Order: sequence, then structure tokens, then C-alpha cells
Amino acid sequence: MATLGRLPTPPGRMHGGAIGNKSFDELKKLIHEKLVDKLDLSKVSDLEGETLRREIRMVVEHLCDTENPLLNRMERERLIEEVLNETFGLGPLEQLLRDESISEIMINGPYSIFCERRGKIEKTDVKFRDNQHLLQIIDRIVSKVGRRIDETSPMCDARLVDGSRVNAIIPPLALDGPAVSIRRFGSKALKLQDLLDFKAFTPEMAMVFEGAIKAKMNVIISGGTGSGKTTLLNTLSSFIPPGERVLTIEDAAELQLQQDHVVRLETRPPNIEGKGAIPARLLVKNALRMRPDRIIIGECRGSEALDMIQAMNTGHEGSMTTVHANTPRDAIARIETLIAMGGIEIPIQAMRHQIASAVDLIIQVNRLQGGPRKVTSFTEVLNMEQNTIIMQEIFRYRQLGIDQNGRAFGQFEATGVRPSFMPRLEAAGIRLPPNLFAERVLLRD
Repeated sequence: MATLGRLPTPPGRMHGGAIGNKSFDELKKLIHEKLVDKLDLSKVSDLEGETLRREIRMVVEHLCDTENPLLNRMERERLIEEVLNETFGLGPLEQLLRDESISEIMINGPYSIFCERRGKIEKTDVKFRDNQHLLQIIDRIVSKVGRRIDETSPMCDARLVDGSRVNAIIPPLALDGPAVSIRRFGSKALKLQDLLDFKAFTPEMAMVFEGAIKAKMNVIISGGTGSGKTTLLNTLSSFIPPGERVLTIEDAAELQLQQDHVVRLETRPPNIEGKGAIPARLLVKNALRMRPDRIIIGECRGSEALDMIQAMNTGHEGSMTTVHANTPRDAIARIETLIAMGGIEIPIQAMRHQIASAVDLIIQVNRLQGGPRKVTSFTEVLNMEQNTIIMQEIFRYRQLGIDQNGRAFGQFEATGVRPSFMPRLEAAGIRLPPNLFAERVLLRD
């Protein structure tokens, strides 16, 4: 397939250009409409998967020959493929979704579609016919996961079959037409070795990550949008022993845990009458009654932060979550803010004491200039002194500059601080090299 969503176009013809007396898009729309008229739904319902696609492909081929027998082979195949995408898939988006090098798709109305590839954002040639066409595809996405989007509820989070996260917002909130963001995760979760190959962190840091998870330490992954929080959470979860019962709670399910004993819970938005919403906070409370060994919240973004902290403090060690923040210190402040936003009146000192008791580690991830994603800080939360939560940094990434391609480079460093949780790791049977935390440069880009 051609790059960036470009399908082969015969010389002298533009996308949507004239073929006979009709434009390509007009011909595609006509054939799609005739296909719907010709389908025998009673027979179609008995067919499945590839058999159904083959049967409908034969009908589309016949319609192509009937409507415009002058199509050349390239035009005919392209027309058939696009009609099948409209029928079975997500229309024009199918071209981009098949490209595994694309990590994010950003739709700014029907005629302006961008994608992120290897850390760089580029505009694609892909277009929808109009706003209505884009709305149909959005509705197809959200309806598959039991959600809706319309004027009364013009925002929605959903997911694709491969686990990719989708956020859609439509008029009247989106002024220039429906806007969609698709965060790609792919059918296969990235493994530890993948992140090491990408130099997201070092083997020494990975050893400590593994020990901390196996020793059931409570971990918060902090970072900005698109920094790789969910990817890292997936990777760290692979260290959870297979015999433990794990409950996940998410707004739109996207975690890809590798364990067998996983119960996945997903929040529910309100119905058309504004009732029936099930927020994350209720799911956290219910999860505590389901005998979890660990609770993983995909992202703390509301008052469920308090319930998560309380769960960590009441026997559910080894739990994990993510928050949006730029530094480990900001992550603590963010949790405080989320608890306060829930309308729960707790003295600040008591709140910080709860946080300091619950959280063991904060792993900071950042997306640097040019696209690289790095674990920029590995910080241990120690205790409270007066009204301040005391933390110490164990590993860090220090950016040294920008190369000729506009990509940040730097080095991973051990700060020389020996973490206070070492006795806890040793009690869990985890032995780390004695010089692992010696002050030094671990890896240069």
C-alpha cells in the first residue's frame, strides 16, 4: 500500500476526479447505495467473516461492470476496496488503520486528517465526503461499544476492536465539523524488550521496575498526553505474578494485560435521559468487594483518586494508576486536586498523609522534542515531614540537546541514592546487584 493513506491513482487523474460522466466519489456512492438495495439481508445474516466479504465483493464487482465498464483495472480495484471499507469497516480510515507505523490519527473535520508517524505529525490525503459521512463513521465506532453521540451528548470516548482509544466531539461543540482523535495501540502490546530497544529506559531501571512490581509496591505513572503512560502501564503489568487476581477500571478499555486472571471493568456514560451513569468511583468501590489482589485504574481523573488511595492503604498493595502531570511533585499535587474536586472535605495534612502512606513510587514519562518517549524520573515517595511529602529521585534522564533532525538526546543517570524500599524487595526474595544504584551514567542516546 502506498504511504500515508495514498491509494494508487492513474496518471492524469486526481482523487475524486471524473471517470466517465461521474466523479470517482459519485460513482462510489452510487454503487454503495445499489449494493444496499441488492443485499438479501436474510441470506447475509447467515454468512460470516471472509465468506460474507467474498459474497459482497462479487456483488460490488458486478455493479462496477454494470455502472461503468470503462474502468481500468486499477480504478476498478480501488473502487471495490473503498466500497467494501464503507460496508464493513470505517470507510476512509481503513487505509490509515492498516498502517502500523501510525501511532495517532487526528481528524479535524471531513477534509483535514493528520497522523503521527514515528513522533512526527503529517497531513494525509485521506478525506471524507462531507460532515454527514464522517458522522456516520463516528456513529459506527461508538455504537459498537454501546455508546452514543448526538446533539444531546456531543462528546464520547470509545475504542476500536484492536484496543485503540477514540475520542469524538461533534457540532455544536466542534465548530468546523466533527473532530476525532484515535490513539493507536495495535493488536499486540509492546513488550519490555521493545521499550528497551526504543531506549525508553535502561536494563538497570527495568530490573528495579520488575522488583518493585513483584514486591507489590504501589506505583503511579505520571506524564503528559501522548507520553506513553498506558504503554508503560501495560509493560509493568507483565511483571505481576500469574496467580494474582487483577481488576482494571477504565473509561474506555485500552489496557492489554497479559495475565489470565484479569477482570476488566469500564465506566458507563449517562443514557439519553441523563441517567444511569456509572463513574469510576463506583467501580472502585465495587472492585473492593470482588477480592482483588491488585487494582489498576487506567487513569485517575476524578474523585476516584481518593478511593484508589484508600484501597492502596487498606491491603491492596501492588496497585497502579496513571495521572496527567509534568513532574513527580506535580503528580502529588494533581492527586490532591482530584480529591478536592470530588467535594470531599479532608484537611490537607490528613490528605497528604494518606497519599504518602499509599504511594511508594512515581514513574515520570515524557515525550521529548522530536518524538522520543523516555522515563525521565524514577522517584521514591518516603514520608511526611510537617506538611510536605518527602521524595527522593533514584534514576533520571537528562536531556543534553537537540540533534540535526530536531530530535532530543541525552543520558540516563543513577543519582547515587539507595532507595529505602530495598529491605522490602529482599523480604520478597528479590536480589539486586549491590552497585546498581551507584552514581553514574547508565546510557547515552
